[in-house]
Amino acid sequence: ACLRILLTQLVIPPVTNLSVSVENLCTIIWTWSPPEGASPNCTLRYFSHFDDKQDKKIAPETHRSKEVPLNERICLQVGSQCSANESEKPSILVEKCISPPEGDPESAVTDLQCIWHNLSYMKCSWLPGKNTSPDTHYTLYYWYSSLGKILQCENIYREGQHITCSFKLTKVDSSFEQHSVQIMVKDNAGKIRPSFKIVPLTSCVKPGPPHIKNLLFKNGALYVQWKNPQNFSSRCLSYEVEVNISQSETHGIFYVEEDKCQNSESDRNAEGSTCFIVPGVPPDTFYKVRVRVKTNKLCFDDNHLWSNWSQAECIGKEPNSTFYITMLLTIPVIVAGAIIVLLLYLKRLKIIIFPPIPDPGKIFKEMFGDQNDDTLHWKKYDISEKQSKEETDSVVLIENLKKASQ
Repeated sequence: ACLRILLTQLVIPPVTNLSVSVENLCTIIWTWSPPEGASPNCTLRYFSHFDDKQDKKIAPETHRSKEVPLNERICLQVGSQCSANESEKPSILVEKCISPPEGDPESAVTDLQCIWHNLSYMKCSWLPGKNTSPDTHYTLYYWYSSLGKILQCENIYREGQHITCSFKLTKVDSSFEQHSVQIMVKDNAGKIRPSFKIVPLTSCVKPGPPHIKNLLFKNGALYVQWKNPQNFSSRCLSYEVEVNISQSETHGIFYVEEDKCQNSESDRNAEGSTCFIVPGVPPDTFYKVRVRVKTNKLCFDDNHLWSNWSQAECIGKEPNSTFYITMLLTIPVIVAGAIIVLLLYLKRLKIIIFPPIPDPGKIFKEMFGDQNDDTLHWKKYDISEKQSKEETDSVVLIENLKKASQ
Protein backbone atom coordinates (compact mmCIF):
# COMPACT_ATOMS: atom_id res chain seq x y z
CA ALA A 1 0.00 0.00 0.00
CA CYS A 2 2.84 2.41 0.86
CA LEU A 3 4.56 1.52 -2.42
CA ARG A 4 1.33 2.21 -4.35
CA ILE A 5 1.03 5.69 -2.76
CA LEU A 6 4.65 6.44 -3.53
CA LEU A 7 4.20 5.44 -7.18
CA THR A 8 1.09 7.64 -7.42
CA GLN A 9 3.12 10.60 -6.17
CA LEU A 10 5.87 9.95 -8.63
CA VAL A 11 3.68 9.56 -11.73
CA ILE A 12 1.25 12.48 -11.15
CA PRO A 13 1.28 14.42 -14.40
CA PRO A 14 2.08 18.17 -14.65
CA VAL A 15 -0.42 20.92 -15.37
CA THR A 16 -1.28 21.79 -18.95
CA ASN A 17 -2.02 24.93 -20.99
CA LEU A 18 -0.10 27.29 -18.71
CA SER A 19 -0.46 30.83 -20.06
CA VAL A 20 0.15 34.36 -18.85
CA SER A 21 -1.57 37.69 -19.54
CA VAL A 22 -1.60 41.29 -18.30
CA GLU A 23 -4.67 43.12 -17.03
CA ASN A 24 -4.97 46.79 -16.23
CA LEU A 25 -1.38 48.08 -16.12
CA CYS A 26 0.53 45.84 -13.72
CA THR A 27 -1.71 42.86 -12.90
CA ILE A 28 -0.08 39.65 -14.18
CA ILE A 29 -2.38 36.61 -14.40
CA TRP A 30 -1.30 33.00 -14.93
CA THR A 31 -3.88 30.33 -15.79
CA TRP A 32 -3.57 26.59 -16.39
CA SER A 33 -5.58 23.41 -16.85
CA PRO A 34 -5.62 20.34 -14.57
CA PRO A 35 -3.16 17.57 -15.43
CA GLU A 36 -4.33 14.89 -17.88
CA GLY A 37 -4.58 11.35 -16.58
CA ALA A 38 -4.63 12.25 -12.90
CA SER A 39 -6.06 9.59 -10.58
CA PRO A 40 -9.75 10.14 -9.69
CA ASN A 41 -8.82 9.47 -6.07
CA CYS A 42 -6.42 12.45 -6.12
CA THR A 43 -7.68 15.70 -4.63
CA LEU A 44 -5.74 18.04 -6.84
CA ARG A 45 -3.86 20.96 -5.39
CA TYR A 46 -1.45 23.21 -7.24
CA PHE A 47 1.93 24.27 -5.97
CA SER A 48 3.34 27.53 -7.40
CA HIS A 49 6.08 30.04 -6.76
CA PHE A 50 7.85 32.79 -8.63
CA ASP A 51 11.33 32.54 -10.10
CA ASP A 52 12.92 33.88 -6.91
CA LYS A 53 11.26 30.95 -5.04
CA GLN A 54 9.28 33.42 -2.96
CA ASP A 55 5.53 33.55 -2.29
CA LYS A 56 5.08 29.79 -2.31
CA LYS A 57 1.42 28.81 -2.47
CA ILE A 58 -0.63 25.60 -2.48
CA ALA A 59 -4.24 26.09 -3.55
CA PRO A 60 -7.03 24.35 -5.55
CA GLU A 61 -7.48 27.25 -8.00
CA THR A 62 -6.14 26.93 -11.54
CA HIS A 63 -4.97 30.54 -11.70
CA ARG A 64 -2.74 32.91 -9.86
CA SER A 65 -2.22 36.68 -10.15
CA LYS A 66 0.31 39.17 -8.90
CA GLU A 67 0.46 42.94 -8.96
CA VAL A 68 3.99 43.74 -10.03
CA PRO A 69 5.65 46.53 -12.09
CA LEU A 70 6.59 45.01 -15.40
CA ASN A 71 10.07 46.53 -15.55
CA GLU A 72 11.83 43.15 -15.40
CA ARG A 73 11.16 39.62 -16.56
CA ILE A 74 9.01 37.60 -14.14
CA CYS A 75 8.29 33.86 -14.18
CA LEU A 76 5.88 31.51 -12.39
CA GLN A 77 6.43 27.78 -11.87
CA VAL A 78 3.43 25.55 -11.28
CA GLY A 79 3.14 21.88 -10.30
CA SER A 80 0.29 19.57 -9.27
CA GLN A 81 -0.01 17.33 -6.23
CA CYS A 82 -2.67 15.31 -4.45
CA SER A 83 -2.78 17.10 -1.11
CA ALA A 84 -2.12 20.44 0.56
CA ASN A 85 0.81 18.97 2.44
CA GLU A 86 3.90 21.07 1.79
CA SER A 87 6.15 18.07 2.37
CA GLU A 88 4.59 16.22 -0.55
CA LYS A 89 6.65 16.38 -3.68
CA PRO A 90 4.69 17.96 -6.57
CA SER A 91 4.77 16.96 -10.19
CA ILE A 92 7.29 18.32 -12.64
CA LEU A 93 7.12 22.10 -12.50
CA VAL A 94 5.99 23.98 -15.58
CA GLU A 95 7.26 27.55 -16.05
CA LYS A 96 5.81 30.52 -17.86
CA CYS A 97 7.47 33.96 -18.05
CA ILE A 98 6.54 37.43 -19.18
CA SER A 99 9.08 40.03 -20.29
CA PRO A 100 9.02 43.83 -20.17
CA PRO A 101 7.78 45.74 -23.22
CA GLU A 102 10.26 46.11 -26.05
CA GLY A 103 12.55 49.11 -26.20
CA ASP A 104 15.93 50.38 -25.14
CA PRO A 105 16.23 50.08 -21.33
CA GLU A 106 18.32 53.28 -21.31
CA SER A 107 15.40 55.18 -22.82
CA ALA A 108 13.02 54.45 -19.93
CA VAL A 109 12.35 57.22 -17.44
CA THR A 110 14.21 57.10 -14.12
CA ASP A 111 13.52 58.12 -10.53
CA LEU A 112 9.77 57.60 -10.91
CA GLN A 113 8.23 58.66 -7.57
CA CYS A 114 4.62 59.24 -6.50
CA ILE A 115 3.30 60.95 -3.36
CA TRP A 116 -0.31 61.02 -2.17
CA HIS A 117 -0.90 64.56 -0.95
CA ASN A 118 -3.38 65.00 1.90
CA LEU A 119 -5.40 61.99 0.63
CA SER A 120 -6.69 64.33 -2.08
CA TYR A 121 -4.42 64.05 -5.12
CA MET A 122 -1.40 62.04 -6.24
CA LYS A 123 1.67 63.71 -7.70
CA CYS A 124 4.19 61.69 -9.71
CA SER A 125 7.54 62.91 -11.01
CA TRP A 126 10.36 61.40 -13.05
CA LEU A 127 13.57 62.16 -14.92
CA PRO A 128 14.00 61.54 -18.66
CA GLY A 129 16.00 58.49 -19.69
CA LYS A 130 19.55 58.74 -20.99
CA ASN A 131 18.82 57.81 -24.59
CA THR A 132 15.89 60.16 -25.15
CA SER A 133 15.33 63.30 -27.17
CA PRO A 134 14.87 66.58 -25.25
CA ASP A 135 11.55 67.18 -27.05
CA THR A 136 10.03 63.85 -25.96
CA HIS A 137 6.38 64.17 -24.94
CA TYR A 138 5.47 61.89 -22.04
CA THR A 139 2.14 60.41 -21.00
CA LEU A 140 1.22 58.98 -17.61
CA TYR A 141 -1.54 56.39 -17.19
CA TYR A 142 -2.97 55.23 -13.88
CA TRP A 143 -5.46 52.67 -12.57
CA TYR A 144 -6.85 51.50 -9.24
CA SER A 145 -9.56 49.07 -8.27
CA SER A 146 -12.51 51.48 -8.08
CA LEU A 147 -11.86 52.81 -11.59
CA GLY A 148 -13.77 51.31 -14.47
CA LYS A 149 -10.90 51.81 -16.91
CA ILE A 150 -7.33 53.07 -17.23
CA LEU A 151 -7.14 56.86 -17.14
CA GLN A 152 -4.60 59.31 -18.55
CA CYS A 153 -3.09 62.08 -16.45
CA GLU A 154 -3.69 65.38 -18.21
CA ASN A 155 -1.80 67.82 -15.97
CA ILE A 156 1.84 67.30 -17.05
CA TYR A 157 4.38 70.06 -16.36
CA ARG A 158 8.07 70.57 -15.57
CA GLU A 159 9.62 71.28 -12.17
CA GLY A 160 13.31 71.93 -12.75
CA GLN A 161 14.81 68.79 -14.30
CA HIS A 162 11.84 66.64 -13.26
CA ILE A 163 8.67 66.11 -15.26
CA THR A 164 5.57 66.03 -13.09
CA CYS A 165 1.95 65.01 -13.39
CA SER A 166 -0.79 65.16 -10.75
CA PHE A 167 -4.29 63.70 -10.72
CA LYS A 168 -7.19 63.69 -8.30
CA LEU A 169 -7.23 60.74 -5.90
CA THR A 170 -9.49 60.75 -2.87
CA LYS A 171 -9.82 58.09 -0.20
CA VAL A 172 -11.08 55.07 -2.13
CA ASP A 173 -13.18 53.41 0.57
CA SER A 174 -12.97 52.22 4.17
CA SER A 175 -10.63 49.39 3.14
CA PHE A 176 -8.26 51.54 1.10
CA GLU A 177 -5.36 49.88 2.92
CA GLN A 178 -5.79 46.89 0.59
CA HIS A 179 -5.55 48.96 -2.58
CA SER A 180 -2.76 50.40 -4.67
CA VAL A 181 -2.37 52.60 -7.72
CA GLN A 182 -0.76 51.23 -10.87
CA ILE A 183 1.33 53.75 -12.84
CA MET A 184 2.82 53.61 -16.34
CA VAL A 185 4.87 56.35 -18.05
CA LYS A 186 5.68 56.26 -21.77
CA ASP A 187 6.02 58.66 -24.68
CA ASN A 188 3.40 59.47 -27.30
CA ALA A 189 5.53 58.26 -30.21
CA GLY A 190 6.35 54.88 -28.69
CA LYS A 191 10.12 55.41 -28.98
CA ILE A 192 11.01 54.76 -25.32
CA ARG A 193 10.46 51.73 -23.12
CA PRO A 194 7.47 52.19 -20.78
CA SER A 195 8.15 52.36 -17.05
CA PHE A 196 5.84 50.93 -14.38
CA LYS A 197 5.31 51.57 -10.69
CA ILE A 198 2.87 50.30 -8.04
CA VAL A 199 2.08 52.75 -5.26
CA PRO A 200 0.44 51.21 -2.16
CA LEU A 201 -2.13 53.61 -0.73
CA THR A 202 -0.70 53.15 2.75
CA SER A 203 2.72 54.52 1.79
CA CYS A 204 4.11 57.79 0.45
CA VAL A 205 1.35 59.85 2.09
CA LYS A 206 2.08 63.52 2.83
CA PRO A 207 -0.51 65.33 4.96
CA GLY A 208 -1.37 68.97 4.50
CA PRO A 209 -0.14 71.52 7.09
CA PRO A 210 -2.14 71.91 10.32
CA HIS A 211 -3.68 75.18 11.48
CA ILE A 212 -2.90 76.63 14.93
CA LYS A 213 -6.15 77.60 16.64
CA ASN A 214 -5.11 78.75 20.08
CA LEU A 215 -2.07 79.76 22.16
CA LEU A 216 -2.31 80.61 25.85
CA PHE A 217 -0.20 80.75 29.02
CA LYS A 218 -1.40 78.84 32.05
CA ASN A 219 0.35 77.70 35.24
CA GLY A 220 3.82 78.43 33.87
CA ALA A 221 3.21 76.48 30.65
CA LEU A 222 2.30 77.25 27.07
CA TYR A 223 -0.78 75.54 25.65
CA VAL A 224 -0.65 74.98 21.88
CA GLN A 225 -3.78 73.79 20.10
CA TRP A 226 -4.11 73.13 16.37
CA LYS A 227 -6.57 71.71 13.87
CA ASN A 228 -5.39 68.63 12.02
CA PRO A 229 -5.41 68.46 8.21
CA GLN A 230 -8.61 67.24 6.61
CA ASN A 231 -9.12 63.55 5.77
CA PHE A 232 -6.93 62.38 8.69
CA SER A 233 -7.87 60.97 12.06
CA SER A 234 -5.85 62.25 15.02
CA ARG A 235 -4.82 58.71 15.96
CA CYS A 236 -3.14 58.31 12.55
CA LEU A 237 -0.82 61.30 12.93
CA SER A 238 2.33 62.28 14.80
CA TYR A 239 3.38 65.88 15.37
CA GLU A 240 6.28 68.26 15.88
CA VAL A 241 5.89 71.57 17.71
CA GLU A 242 8.59 74.23 17.19
CA VAL A 243 8.82 77.05 19.75
CA ASN A 244 11.11 79.98 18.88
CA ILE A 245 12.23 82.53 21.47
CA SER A 246 12.89 85.70 19.48
CA GLN A 247 14.95 87.56 22.09
CA SER A 248 17.55 84.80 22.44
CA GLU A 249 17.16 83.48 18.87
CA THR A 250 16.86 79.92 20.23
CA HIS A 251 14.19 77.34 19.54
CA GLY A 252 13.05 73.98 20.78
CA ILE A 253 11.33 71.16 18.87
CA PHE A 254 8.97 68.82 20.70
CA TYR A 255 7.88 65.47 19.22
CA VAL A 256 4.23 64.71 19.97
CA GLU A 257 2.63 61.28 19.46
CA GLU A 258 -0.69 61.86 21.22
CA ASP A 259 -3.01 64.58 22.43
CA LYS A 260 -1.65 66.10 25.64
CA CYS A 261 -4.54 68.46 26.41
CA GLN A 262 -7.66 66.31 26.36
CA ASN A 263 -8.68 67.75 29.72
CA SER A 264 -7.77 71.36 28.97
CA GLU A 265 -10.35 74.08 29.30
CA SER A 266 -9.59 75.46 25.84
CA ASP A 267 -11.88 73.84 23.21
CA ARG A 268 -12.08 70.68 25.22
CA ASN A 269 -12.29 67.58 23.05
CA ALA A 270 -12.73 69.68 19.91
CA GLU A 271 -13.20 67.44 16.89
CA GLY A 272 -10.11 67.16 14.70
CA SER A 273 -7.99 69.20 17.12
CA THR A 274 -4.85 68.27 19.04
CA CYS A 275 -3.14 70.02 21.93
CA PHE A 276 0.32 70.04 23.47
CA ILE A 277 1.69 71.63 26.65
CA VAL A 278 5.16 73.20 26.62
CA PRO A 279 6.32 73.30 30.27
CA GLY A 280 8.48 75.95 31.95
CA VAL A 281 7.51 78.89 29.75
CA PRO A 282 7.55 82.38 31.38
CA PRO A 283 4.77 84.62 30.02
CA ASP A 284 6.97 87.75 29.82
CA THR A 285 8.81 86.44 26.74
CA PHE A 286 7.88 86.61 23.08
CA TYR A 287 7.32 83.20 21.41
CA LYS A 288 6.73 82.13 17.83
CA VAL A 289 5.14 78.69 17.37
CA ARG A 290 4.83 76.37 14.34
CA VAL A 291 3.46 72.81 13.96
CA ARG A 292 3.85 70.08 11.36
CA VAL A 293 2.46 66.53 11.09
CA LYS A 294 3.18 63.16 9.50
CA THR A 295 1.45 59.80 9.30
CA ASN A 296 2.23 57.11 11.86
CA LYS A 297 2.47 53.33 11.56
CA LEU A 298 -0.83 52.81 13.34
CA CYS A 299 -2.66 53.56 10.07
CA PHE A 300 0.06 53.65 7.40
CA ASP A 301 3.08 51.63 6.33
CA ASP A 302 5.61 54.45 6.56
CA ASN A 303 6.01 57.74 8.41
CA HIS A 304 8.85 59.62 6.74
CA LEU A 305 6.99 62.41 4.90
CA TRP A 306 6.41 65.50 7.04
CA SER A 307 3.83 68.08 6.04
CA ASN A 308 4.85 71.67 5.47
CA TRP A 309 5.06 73.84 8.59
CA SER A 310 1.90 75.58 9.67
CA GLN A 311 1.69 79.36 9.58
CA ALA A 312 3.59 80.73 12.59
CA GLU A 313 1.57 82.18 15.45
CA CYS A 314 2.99 84.48 18.16
CA ILE A 315 2.29 85.03 21.86
CA GLY A 316 3.92 86.93 24.74
CA LYS A 317 5.51 90.31 25.24
CA GLU A 318 6.72 91.58 21.91
CA PRO A 319 10.21 93.10 22.02
CA ASN A 320 10.54 96.90 21.62
CA SER A 321 11.40 97.30 17.97
CA THR A 322 12.22 101.04 18.39
CA PHE A 323 15.00 100.19 20.80
CA TYR A 324 16.54 97.68 18.39
CA ILE A 325 16.30 100.10 15.44
CA THR A 326 17.93 102.86 17.52
CA MET A 327 20.71 100.51 18.51
CA LEU A 328 21.24 99.44 14.91
CA LEU A 329 21.60 103.06 13.84
CA THR A 330 23.69 104.22 16.82
CA ILE A 331 26.23 101.43 17.02
CA PRO A 332 27.74 102.02 13.53
CA VAL A 333 28.11 105.78 14.27
CA ILE A 334 29.84 105.07 17.59
CA VAL A 335 32.16 102.55 15.96
CA ALA A 336 33.04 104.95 13.11
CA GLY A 337 33.79 107.80 15.58
CA ALA A 338 35.94 105.53 17.69
CA ILE A 339 37.93 104.48 14.62
CA ILE A 340 38.55 108.12 13.60
CA VAL A 341 39.71 109.10 17.12
CA LEU A 342 41.94 106.05 17.24
CA LEU A 343 43.55 106.91 13.90
CA LEU A 344 44.25 110.51 15.02
CA TYR A 345 45.68 109.30 18.29
CA LEU A 346 47.91 106.79 16.54
CA LYS A 347 49.21 109.51 14.16
CA ARG A 348 50.06 111.83 17.09
CA LEU A 349 51.65 108.96 18.96
CA LYS A 350 53.80 108.17 15.93
CA ILE A 351 55.10 111.76 15.81
CA ILE A 352 55.99 111.66 19.52
CA ILE A 353 57.71 108.28 19.35
CA PHE A 354 59.36 108.83 15.94
CA PRO A 355 60.04 112.60 15.54
CA PRO A 356 61.01 113.80 12.04
CA ILE A 357 64.79 113.92 11.32
CA PRO A 358 66.07 117.30 9.87
CA ASP A 359 67.39 117.25 6.29
CA PRO A 360 71.03 118.59 6.25
CA GLY A 361 70.87 119.21 2.54
CA LYS A 362 67.93 121.53 2.98
CA ILE A 363 69.73 123.49 5.73
CA PHE A 364 72.85 124.06 3.56
CA LYS A 365 70.69 124.98 0.62
CA GLU A 366 69.01 127.68 2.65
CA MET A 367 72.40 129.02 3.86
CA PHE A 368 73.94 129.22 0.38
CA GLY A 369 70.76 130.54 -1.00
CA ASP A 370 70.94 133.64 1.37
CA GLN A 371 74.58 134.41 0.34
CA ASN A 372 73.72 134.35 -3.32
CA ASP A 373 70.96 136.87 -2.67
CA ASP A 374 73.44 139.29 -0.95
CA THR A 375 75.92 138.99 -3.82
CA LEU A 376 73.21 139.74 -6.31
CA HIS A 377 72.23 142.83 -4.29
CA TRP A 378 75.81 144.23 -4.36
CA LYS A 379 76.10 143.59 -8.06
CA LYS A 380 72.93 145.54 -8.68
CA TYR A 381 74.31 148.45 -6.55
CA ASP A 382 77.67 148.62 -8.49
CA ILE A 383 75.89 148.76 -11.85
CA SER A 384 73.58 151.59 -10.82
CA GLU A 385 76.46 153.60 -9.26
CA LYS A 386 78.53 153.24 -12.45
CA GLN A 387 75.65 154.37 -14.63
CA SER A 388 75.15 157.48 -12.41
CA LYS A 389 78.88 158.39 -12.64
CA GLU A 390 78.91 158.09 -16.43
CA GLU A 391 75.88 160.36 -16.70
CA THR A 392 77.65 163.01 -14.44
CA ASP A 393 80.85 162.92 -16.58
CA SER A 394 78.82 163.45 -19.76
CA VAL A 395 77.12 166.56 -18.33
CA VAL A 396 80.47 168.06 -17.25
CA LEU A 397 81.98 167.44 -20.69
CA ILE A 398 79.11 169.17 -22.47
CA GLU A 399 79.36 172.24 -20.22
CA ASN A 400 83.15 172.52 -20.82
CA LEU A 401 82.61 172.42 -24.58
CA LYS A 402 80.08 175.24 -24.40
CA LYS A 403 82.50 177.46 -22.46
CA ALA A 404 85.34 176.85 -24.92
CA SER A 405 83.22 177.84 -27.90
CA GLN A 406 82.36 181.15 -26.34
